[in-house]
Amino acid sequence: MLEFSGSVWRILFLSQMDAPMAPAQAPEGRFHYAGQTAVYASLSAEGAGVAIRRYVSAGDPPRVLQRAIVTGAKLVDLRGQREASIVWQDIHAKRGTSPTWRFSDRARVAGADGLIYSSRSRPDLSHIVLFDLSPSLIRVDGPPTDWTPPYPQPRLDR
Repeated sequence: MLEFSGSVWRILFLSQMDAPMAPAQAPEGRFHYAGQTAVYASLSAEGAGVAIRRYVSAGDPPRVLQRAIVTGAKLVDLRGQREASIVWQDIHAKRGTSPTWRFSDRARVAGADGLIYSSRSRPDLSHIVLFDLSPSLIRVDGPPTDWTPPYPQPRLDR
């Protein structure tokens, strides 16, 4: 386990700014399932854009980039482990479960605050997921900035 302190970034809908460090709203994600808490973030603003790309659609409401500070998080390091960065959604759709959940289950049992892992599409970028949302672990760092996807969006009229 490694100790991590530093800046992280999240891209959120503008409507979520009343609680920018709120856990993931989806009941299931790469490293959480129903009843589990998870806050996903990236170690760079660029990484946050890469991470959210799959979920961005033309016509989405406005989004913002929010910087936060993580202090003293105990993370299990999964960087470079390809099986942690797979497209979990397809497997979940077929099986009703995700093989990536075993990583977070083990880390939670070991007392970790979260995981650090490689981006699937850009292994040079890293993301984290935190299981503990206490303000002593993660807190907002300054006001958000407007965020627009840096890549072309699909046309709505097709």
